[in-house]
Amino acid sequence: MRLLVLGGTEFVGRAVVEEGVARGWDVTVFNRGTRGAVEGVETLRGDRTAPGGLDALRTGEWDVVLDTWSWAPVAVRDAAELLATRAASYVYVSSRSVYEYAIPVGADESAPVVEGSADDDQYHDRAKDYARVKAGGELAAVRAFGDRALLARAGLILGPYENIGRLPWWLNRVARGGEVLAPGPAELKLQFIDARDLAAWSLDAAARQVGGAFNLTGPIGHTTTRELLETLVRVTGADARLRWVDPDPILAAGVQPWQDLPVWVPPGDLYEFLHRTNVDKALGEGLTCRPVEETVADTWAWLRSVGGEAPQRADRAPVGLDPKVEAALLSGAA
Repeated sequence: MRLLVLGGTEFVGRAVVEEGVARGWDVTVFNRGTRGAVEGVETLRGDRTAPGGLDALRTGEWDVVLDTWSWAPVAVRDAAELLATRAASYVYVSSRSVYEYAIPVGADESAPVVEGSADDDQYHDRAKDYARVKAGGELAAVRAFGDRALLARAGLILGPYENIGRLPWWLNRVARGGEVLAPGPAELKLQFIDARDLAAWSLDAAARQVGGAFNLTGPIGHTTTRELLETLVRVTGADARLRWVDPDPILAAGVQPWQDLPVWVPPGDLYEFLHRTNVDKALGEGLTCRPVEETVADTWAWLRSVGGEAPQRADRAPVGLDPKVEAALLSGAA
């Protein structure tokens, strides 16, 4: 199989490239060349936001193209239109953020999606624009590839090479040891997908010419807050003691769920949206998810290999709880 990854050097894109190489596929990456490439791939250079930036893609044929673009949809439009007659399948890594908030619990991929446009050339503010541009990217992929477009509406993504900082922050915090604020409820069910499982499923499905939209995250209850945090302690081997604190005092202290305490949101509409996703369709197409311990252990091994400092996406604010706020909450919970 011939695989073209638009990007291919960071997080999900890198996981896809490594999966393709491991399968023995012929892998090509297209990017600006600002970061190190994976060994064993062909590299094409270009800036898809610049005039003539796609020139390196004007020749060549591929079985699968995978695109993780998260900015103005016109970049997806232009790439997909250029490749439509020379590629069999186009995988666009989208997001569950495209759904109108809040969708009913249990809603599937037919739930309403926010308004977007394939011809949108603007991206100003991630907090306001992310859902819109991902929706526009989906429309661009479908416009060019029709039912050959596979829309991977990912939920929370974790794993090695993470450049958002969620799991790396927790790993580093637990590794420092001492009392660690553990946000309750402890048995709250969580959903996430390891980037490597997302990559494997996407390539499998595209190779079978599967198209359409799929919610792509782990099954409901793939893990719990307790299991995740206890796994962090076990994997790091740290002298860390989890102190469970109810949501009310955490919220009263001004702590922002998801941002200040990554992964965690208290019970409510946002929790239902993020951690109670219907993934029946993807499971029916063969999605499998590795145990949480494997994701945590492999991410910890990678994080140590880069000196404990994970790369940070320029369009995302760093995550994590202010140590002074954590200390104050732990003191109040004594």
